[in-house]
Amino acid sequence: MTETLPPCPECSSTYTYQVDALLNCPECGHEWAPPSNGSEEGETMVRDSVGNVLSDGDTVTVIKDLKVKGSSAVIKVGTKVRGIRLVDGDHDIDCKVPGVGPMGLKSKFVKKATD
Repeated sequence: MTETLPPCPECSSTYTYQVDALLNCPECGHEWAPPSNGSEEGETMVRDSVGNVLSDGDTVTVIKDLKVKGSSAVIKVGTKVRGIRLVDGDHDIDCKVPGVGPMGLKSKFVKKATD
């Protein structure tokens, strides 16, 4: 009954509380999902558009035409990107797209390839 909640990852406050499935910090207002029992704290699982778990080195397929910001180039549907690297941030995949070069992609626009 005396479950201890982890401190806030933003401000390190120990006054965290839980509402439904999220943990909340009353001092800075940060909300986050509690770490699951099977993974280390701070480790996040990146999932593709259909829910498959991605990992470094995977091959993914682009599921939507993507305009390249600052260029007239377009990454076409079905483009395979090999050897992805997962990073933290808004664009959670770093990769080299064939014909375009190095860039960041969002995992919601890719699907894990079944090579």
